[in-house]
Order: sequence, then C-alpha cells, then structure tokens
Amino acid sequence: VQLQASGGGLVHTGGSLRLSCAASGFTFDRYHVGWFRQAPGQEREGVVSLLSTSGDIYYSESAEGRFTISTDRTKNTAYLQMNNLQSDDTAVYYCASGSRPHSTAYEFFIVLLRGKYDICGQGTLVTVSS
Repeated sequence: VQLQASGGGLVHTGGSLRLSCAASGFTFDRYHVGWFRQAPGQEREGVVSLLSTSGDIYYSESAEGRFTISTDRTKNTAYLQMNNLQSDDTAVYYCASGSRPHSTAYEFFIVLLRGKYDICGQGTLVTVSS
C-alpha cells in the first residue's frame, strides 16, 4: 500500500497549484485522507483532513478559503487545490491516510499532526516566490 504525492513546483505569489495524491493498494472509500506540510526548520503543520465515512472536512485557519481538498474515487486520487499562494505556504507537502474510525475530520487532523496515520506519501515541494 502506498501514496504517491505530486504536483509541487515553483509558483509566484498569488498563483495556484494542484497537488495530487494517488493511492495504491487501498481506496479512499475506506481511508480518510489529509495533507500536512513542513517548511525547513519549522514544525509540522496540518493543512486539511477529509473523513471518508462522512465527507466531513477540516481546514486549518491558514488553508480555509484558499485551499480545497477533493477526491476522485474513480482514479483513487486525492487533490489539494491551492489558490492565492503566499510565501509562507512554501513547504514540503505530504498526503497521509488512516482507517481508524473518527467522529469528525478534526480528529483525523490531529492524527496528521501527531503522525499517527497508517500511510504517508513521500512529499512534494511547493515553493512560492515573489
């Protein structure tokens, strides 16, 4: 089982990127999915989580209104659409999944922060320059 993240790159301030997270060996029907990021020398930061059972979504304050998580179950891929990117969005972005039951997406968001997920992709670098 694995997750393959892609779509990172260099973008100017105010630009957009769409990250992809392709799952193999399992499906997002049964696994929650989320994104976290880590900038050089910084703590891990949760970005967004999506609960597979209910479709509940939790965005960090930084991501709310600018980022959108979605899944395409026909392609078994999750996406993170990021708009109006700013310099402090520069980081390596990771997608991760877990199958333990949660009542809310916020609970899985905490899982992402604590590193208690089941599977994690290799990360994709997003660089936002002015």
